[in-house]
Amino acid sequence: MKIIDYTTDTDEAILVKKAIYLGDYVFRIKFSDGTEKAIDLKSFLKKSAHPSLRKYLDEDNLKKYKIIHGNINWNDYEMIFPIEHLYQGKI
Repeated sequence: MKIIDYTTDTDEAILVKKAIYLGDYVFRIKFSDGTEKAIDLKSFLKKSAHPSLRKYLDEDNLKKYKIIHGNINWNDYEMIFPIEHLYQGKI
């Protein structure tokens, strides 16, 4: 049996600490390790055929987000992205 210790700093999870809506479907996201990324959701939203996602083409809806458990969340998990994708800047 091998015991793995996940309590070291090198295994610490990356979380979203802050997200600011800049306009035109772009967010500036600051992560727990200090990294910042600009994430553009325009292409993703325009390609989506699902009505529950397309409603976020209305920027008033897009601005209604919260950071919950270290991730950006819209309308009680109606829209959410894997943190690793946000961190890589690829949606």
